[in-house]
Amino acid sequence: MFAFIVRRLLQSLIVMMAVALLSFTMFRYVGDPVNQMVGIETTLAERAALRERLGLDDPAYLQFGRFLFNAAQFEFGISYQHKKDVSKLILERAPATLELSFISALFALLVGIPMGVYTGLHRESPISKFLLTISLIGISLPTFLIGILLIFIFSVNLHLLPSFGRGEVIRLGFWTTGLLTPSGLAAIIMPGITLGLFQMTLIMRLVRAEMLEVMRTDYIKFARARGLTDRAINYGHALKNTLVPVITITGLQVGSIIAFAIITETVFQWPGMGLMFLQAVQNVDIPIMAAYLMLIAFLFVTINLIVDMLYYVVDPRLRVDRATTGGH
Repeated sequence: MFAFIVRRLLQSLIVMMAVALLSFTMFRYVGDPVNQMVGIETTLAERAALRERLGLDDPAYLQFGRFLFNAAQFEFGISYQHKKDVSKLILERAPATLELSFISALFALLVGIPMGVYTGLHRESPISKFLLTISLIGISLPTFLIGILLIFIFSVNLHLLPSFGRGEVIRLGFWTTGLLTPSGLAAIIMPGITLGLFQMTLIMRLVRAEMLEVMRTDYIKFARARGLTDRAINYGHALKNTLVPVITITGLQVGSIIAFAIITETVFQWPGMGLMFLQAVQNVDIPIMAAYLMLIAFLFVTINLIVDMLYYVVDPRLRVDRATTGGH
């Protein structure tokens, strides 16, 4: 287990170094930072002094080393657009994105797994066919269109839910949450469904496919021959083995939810990191772009590492295979 973790950590470090190099290249070559920080009336001498103060005249390897050192301390400089520390801006926006991602992932799991189990156990029922049709629609429609349709139905026509914003939030230390206020709960419903719908349909179809395959295995037939009840077979044996690959997909999808919340946050004007990143792209705010890229890469690497460890713990075949390999 220790060697497995060390190997995964080394792989994660290589990935982060590659992303850091990409971020640094974008930071260095996509536009001149000085032009974004000064006005047209600034003299050439003042521009040169600013470049020297920022260390932009140093060799590339020194700048890259400084970028790595600062990134390791979660320091990414000053935003050109907001004139504020990028790290503070991210910390201000992170609760909104993480809260939205958590609700979306929870929705995808709580709805997707039961739907997948039901459609796997009752393949020919009308309800299963209806759920499969809904899942096909959910996996086919683009996210922005789903968001617009929800706004049109529940905000414009029915006036039940707010069409934009996060609602009233409460500050708990450094964290801000809207889950403790009525307006905050109402505001997160449509963005949460919009962001989690694709993941929900993916999980549903994965669980259904795994259930269909597991129900045909010999040990399920043996369990039926022993006289076990359908409930014990379906949920005590079949579902338990079905959830092994679901853990991997779900973990990866959590990273995807955070990374691709940009579209949902834009449609609903959700004040999170995704909306800030899109605004940074529009204004060529390179420090925010580089910081966001590094942060998303770190989240993906961390989630992948956790998923690999859970997969190693849950699936005994991996431990047996590694033990056998080590014995030879």
